[in-house]
Amino acid sequence: MQTNYKEKILQEIEKIPDDKLGNIYKIIHLLTGEITTGAKRTGKRTSLRGIWKGSQIDEFLFTEAKKSLFPYEKSRGV
Repeated sequence: MQTNYKEKILQEIEKIPDDKLGNIYKIIHLLTGEITTGAKRTGKRTSLRGIWKGSQIDEFLFTEAKKSLFPYEKSRGV
């Protein structure tokens, strides 16, 4: 009798302790999302316009983020 992959995955999940299932669910959810959206990709880029709508970014936060990303650059007066 040949076992299919879905059955194998379910057998493996049965071995996972209950207190770890939340983490496993998150992983599986992310993977299935990537797999299904990867198949639907059309090659077109989508816009991120509006993602920060209503957000206010303090200049200090911007400067600190820049320092953490580019520590080799000298600080310029912003």
